[in-house]
Amino acid sequence: MELNRSIWTSKDYEDFISYLYSKQDIKYREFHKGIVPNIDSLIGIRTPILKDIAKKISKGNYNSFISLNKHNTYEEIFIHGIIIGNIKLSFNDKLILTDKFIPYINNWAICDSFCSNFKDFKKNQKQGFAKIKLYLKSDNLWINRVGLVLLLNHYINDNYIDQVLDITKQIKSDEYYVKMANAWLISMCYIKYSKKTYKLLESKKLDKWTQNKSISKIRDSFRVTDLDKKKITYLKK
Repeated sequence: MELNRSIWTSKDYEDFISYLYSKQDIKYREFHKGIVPNIDSLIGIRTPILKDIAKKISKGNYNSFISLNKHNTYEEIFIHGIIIGNIKLSFNDKLILTDKFIPYINNWAICDSFCSNFKDFKKNQKQGFAKIKLYLKSDNLWINRVGLVLLLNHYINDNYIDQVLDITKQIKSDEYYVKMANAWLISMCYIKYSKKTYKLLESKKLDKWTQNKSISKIRDSFRVTDLDKKKITYLKK
């Protein structure tokens, strides 16, 4: 199917949905449903194929495609998110598209893939950081997670590590997927900035669940020495 179209019609989009089903992998569908809860709309298409589809659409009239996107399936939402990361637009224009897209996110897999693919944040750190802080103030758990996973992917660096660690202390959500993202973020901070992150854990300013889950994830990492793993065990609450 031609994906880099100059214009998308309703008929083209109907054909596109049929095209997606032609790429269905039932075994992968059942596997993916097992690790991503509540995605009954899953067709079952492997991630590299979805990314390739999004890449091709991005080279054409992506606005026309997005305007027709019904977001009825996991794959439609996933492709929409990857397109935003791929297209050549100003960062500000991409953030406008992001604000329209984020409300469709309803699981960790789409959230995390979208964030890791949105590499513009690396080149627009100051503006991006201000936007992330707004995401973290949202009442929507997936918008919160977007903020944390963007930090994880693009802000664990010399310029932002202190601010990132400070943010981790401020997360007070009871939502599992927000708390898990925060613990994951802390564990990745430890891998790159072990001394600074150790001080955070040593201060015991995180809630008990986040403190212990962060330590558990650090201990699971192959990039942490056995000595460090033993050392941080004593910081559990």
